[in-house]
Amino acid sequence: MNKLIPLSMLLGFTLPVLAAPTLVAEQLKEEGKLAIPYQLYKLDNGLTVILAPDRTDPLVHLDVTYHVGSSRETVGKSGFAHFFEHMMFQGSKHVGDQEHMRIINEAGGDMNGTTNKDRTNYYETVPANQLEKVLWLEADRMGFLLDAVSQKKFEIQRSTVKNERAQRVDNQPYGLVSEKVGEALYPRTHPYSWQPIGYVEDLDRVDVNDLKQFFLRWYGPNNATLTLGGDFDTKQALAWIEQYFGSIPRGPEVAEPTPKPVTLPETRYLTLEDKVHLPLLYISYPTVSLGDPQEPALDMFADVLGGSASSMLYQSLVKTGKAIDVGASHYCEELACTLTVYAYPNPAVDGSLKTLKGEVDKVIGEFAQRGLKPEDLEKAISSYRASAIWGLDSVSGKVSQLAMGQVFAKDPNYVFKTLDAISKVTPAQVKSAYDTFIANKSAVVMSVVPKGKGAWQVAKPNFVPAKRALPDYSKHDVALVERPVKDTFDRSVQPNMGGAVSVNMPVIWHGKLDQGIQIIGTQNDEIPAVSIIIALPGGMLAEGKGELGLANLTAAMMGQGSERLTEADLSDELRKLGSSVSVSSAQYNTLITISSLADKLPQTLALVQEVYQQPGLRAADFERVKAQLLQGMQQSQQQPEWLVSQAFRELVYGKQNRLGQPSDGTATDVAKLTLADVRRFYQRYYSPHNAKVVVVGDVTQSQLEAQLGFLTQWQGKAPTLGSLMPKGEQAKPGIYLVDKPGAPQSVIRIGRRAMPFDTMGDYFTAGLMNFNLGGNFNSRINLNLREDKGYTYGASSGFSANREAGTFATGADVRSDATVDAIRQFLQELDNYRTTGPTPVELAYMRSAVSQQDAISYETLDQKASFLLQMIMYDLQPDYVQAQTQRIKTVASAELKASAAHWLDPAQMVIVVVGDKQKLEKPLQELHLPIYPLQLP
Repeated sequence: MNKLIPLSMLLGFTLPVLAAPTLVAEQLKEEGKLAIPYQLYKLDNGLTVILAPDRTDPLVHLDVTYHVGSSRETVGKSGFAHFFEHMMFQGSKHVGDQEHMRIINEAGGDMNGTTNKDRTNYYETVPANQLEKVLWLEADRMGFLLDAVSQKKFEIQRSTVKNERAQRVDNQPYGLVSEKVGEALYPRTHPYSWQPIGYVEDLDRVDVNDLKQFFLRWYGPNNATLTLGGDFDTKQALAWIEQYFGSIPRGPEVAEPTPKPVTLPETRYLTLEDKVHLPLLYISYPTVSLGDPQEPALDMFADVLGGSASSMLYQSLVKTGKAIDVGASHYCEELACTLTVYAYPNPAVDGSLKTLKGEVDKVIGEFAQRGLKPEDLEKAISSYRASAIWGLDSVSGKVSQLAMGQVFAKDPNYVFKTLDAISKVTPAQVKSAYDTFIANKSAVVMSVVPKGKGAWQVAKPNFVPAKRALPDYSKHDVALVERPVKDTFDRSVQPNMGGAVSVNMPVIWHGKLDQGIQIIGTQNDEIPAVSIIIALPGGMLAEGKGELGLANLTAAMMGQGSERLTEADLSDELRKLGSSVSVSSAQYNTLITISSLADKLPQTLALVQEVYQQPGLRAADFERVKAQLLQGMQQSQQQPEWLVSQAFRELVYGKQNRLGQPSDGTATDVAKLTLADVRRFYQRYYSPHNAKVVVVGDVTQSQLEAQLGFLTQWQGKAPTLGSLMPKGEQAKPGIYLVDKPGAPQSVIRIGRRAMPFDTMGDYFTAGLMNFNLGGNFNSRINLNLREDKGYTYGASSGFSANREAGTFATGADVRSDATVDAIRQFLQELDNYRTTGPTPVELAYMRSAVSQQDAISYETLDQKASFLLQMIMYDLQPDYVQAQTQRIKTVASAELKASAAHWLDPAQMVIVVVGDKQKLEKPLQELHLPIYPLQLP
């Protein structure tokens, strides 16, 4: 018998002995109790581990949350927690550059990371057989990130973060509101006085050594919570977690942060002149901190004040036409909470925010007499309970709730305790909180007004943030020593995936009602809830000449209640049930979307029946809703994304085609529409003839068909519908420049008209072809423009289509000074790819990634409903998924190259650029392409 020699003797050092994880707490499944079952463990190095097995779908979701956000940053180094999040995707000692995302994509998974003021988390959803691999990946960047950090990576990600800020903050209407309010609400030394995205000057100040120190200070296992949910064996998962994470040394001790709520000596007025159409009144009252006993009472006050269509603000301001939109919320963070009230006035009535502030103050003052009513609590409890249940619809939702509860409250099921706390709120508690924090109390009052409309502000600004006093960092930063990891195994070996998983395709049933109504459904009792989509033939397709937007306006009017119920009444009834019902217009259909708890479905459908058969369609509602839509259209035209999308639609489909116009119509047409037009559209196109119904959830076929019987009671003829097929050619190739003066970024959209939708033909093949061009994070386009050049926060490409037409488009939001070369890079990538097609490595990557995505594609009720909706709309058989999988395995490289050669010719593309014309017009001439100025309404 051969004697085994201990590995430690061969290596010449003593290897660490890893103790088994310690079980700290456990939540068992209890009948009738709303909670997520879990087990909580601690590793010797301080890592908190929460396991929540769920065998209903063949997937796992892993979340690693570090208790560090922007609130741990120091003055002058804002944005660093978020910046560091980007660096965590740039490879580690045993995982190459860009490999983390590539490995997850290749496994058919999905991943991302997020940073807020109080925490940073990283998460992956993958087929269950990839669990060991994702644990290996997360452990490698926890223990070995610094081995792969370089100055080049640091500079690229610094550019990426700057582009993200420009795209989300500086180039967006209202984008600076949170930043300006935070500066006024908190002292400059308070970490909530800056936003997680940070200031550009601070991002420029830090260097790669700051990054290394940040990692060593905050990214130890003792400051992390690993939460795993899904289809796994607990014993095996624990063994892998101990193997990959157990030997990572703990970092410096991290104290729990101390709450830092604030008070204001006086009301602070701010004004921001912005490129907006609608002024904005934004009021922030400082309150308590997360977990404070008064938090639930403040939540209830915000709900009564502005949380629904029956709220005090909505009824007083929106229903009277004084405001376009209003709302109130109490948002709690770890150090401090704020109660925020917002209101957009109706400029057609009075754009003055001073007048609006007086109206808001009046409503707030009225609460002193009104107080909290029993029905307020009933509606809130039902609504919050339904929201909690829907949060259990996915493994990721469960994991997220467990992780956040543990990190911030040391209780994984904290979310359900907050629901219990809400149910116990009393009128006296709400009145006390109102008196303490709201009534006649100081707040930050922000006025956002259109350029040149300073007279609309609430009051002359009376507050300027103090200049930040930047410390001498050489005296304050303490150098931290790297912590080497000693292992008993070779981490450079990537784990193999486990055995193939069986994809749980929904078991589908088909039904039929009178008048040609088709039903497709699947029964699922994972949560006691039901999701229903009723698709009535019509939508944009049914609009006539001169009435673009009528379908959208009619859908909006259907949400205003029935002959018996006002909008507020309908809102109240739905909230008491914990249900939601919405009506929307699509290209070929009007969609009625219903979400209900299973035990409330009969009552919910009774409300749907009432509104569907006896809509209110009141004149006063019509005038208000129409005004809201018109104001909203004008506001949309300030957004760069709307401008580039509309320009592209016009150029590709033509102004005369419905697809070439905005889905919500044109302001010219909507302004002329009458209530008679809406009633006519309702009578003609809300017919259930040939309707299609999708049902997913905890309900049987027989129950559902009986409850939907009201659809067959309609009296009338089936509507006659036309076509959306575009006529004529697309616009001439060239550059179409839409002027947005002063824009810090340019928004680029390059593309052409393409083919209609199919599941096995040219469209499906083109989608496979595009995967490596611009269809995933590691695509050629994104790696070039984001990861190599640092021009953008993200670049992509793809095909989209309906049953009659489609487009190919690629683009990005890029730095203004990079516009010309970004376009050049896009065109070169298109030309190169159409010449070569995918490489053998790219082909294998696509096959692996796309074919394994099914394992995570049918988990939630919404995912199942979308799958069934596509099936019923395109008359597909369930086995089309298997046929697509086979097609992915067998498609030849030559087929993909031929598809690329046909669709990716740059000479056939229109190029839309939304940016500062004065800065761009001359440099764009370097591309030697015709340049056409394009004026949008």
